[in-house]
Amino acid sequence: MTELDGTVAVVTGGASGIGAATCTLLAARGARVVVTDIDDERGESVAATLGTNGFYVHTDVTREEDVAAAVRAATDRFGRLDAMVNNAGRVGAWTYIADTPADEWDSSFAVLARSAFLGTKHAARVMREQGFGAVVNVSSVAGVRTGFGPHPYGAAKAAVLQMTRSAARELAEFGVRVNAVTPGGVATRITGHGAGLEGDALDASVDEVRRGLASFQPIPRAGEGADIAGAIAYLVSDDATFVTGQNIVVDGGLTLGKAWPRNYRAEATGAAAAAAV
Repeated sequence: MTELDGTVAVVTGGASGIGAATCTLLAARGARVVVTDIDDERGESVAATLGTNGFYVHTDVTREEDVAAAVRAATDRFGRLDAMVNNAGRVGAWTYIADTPADEWDSSFAVLARSAFLGTKHAARVMREQGFGAVVNVSSVAGVRTGFGPHPYGAAKAAVLQMTRSAARELAEFGVRVNAVTPGGVATRITGHGAGLEGDALDASVDEVRRGLASFQPIPRAGEGADIAGAIAYLVSDDATFVTGQNIVVDGGLTLGKAWPRNYRAEATGAAAAAAV
């Protein structure tokens, strides 16, 4: 288990899902965590569970001044910044390309790609001076394969991966590492939000995603926030000091294709017999 004693981390989108799981895991391993989000109630709640290892800062990741303030909050409180996790995101609406409003494209890029840029930018300003630090950008399988998200979402997540590689090359000489984690289907509220669900229907959608992925992908269960958090914890730890510019795909084999048929031998035997007739 990777230990993170004394590590100072900022996590965007920390109020729920992957972000909340990341805050929880980092703090459990000894990190001091700045939880950021626009959902103040949930964000404060997550921070409260971390005790003295966490506090909450309201942060709209599309606003540069908010992201800069979150980084500043970490350095003002703890005197350093070891890890910046750019996780905040949303799926957006599924529409045909011909019907996608330009505003939807722009807002998706603001929340997904601009936010990762801003987090990397302001973390880099601190980390270059320190001579160390790790940035982790959360992408998506929609950024490496088609069909896993709306057009704007997939394009923005692909942009995050390219920015990760570009920034990693620049910052390596300063002791700053930049990597990405690419989740597959994870059972969180983000999918339901993209479908416009609220309340009980939103909560029920998490279980629906969980059941659907369990029957579809090679590892027969849905991803959970803790699965992604574990990869993030590794990348910000001293175990990964020689790793930069990389993308760790944590998707249960989703991008390999659908699950291998459970009765493959019987199906193959039957097909061969039929062909012989």
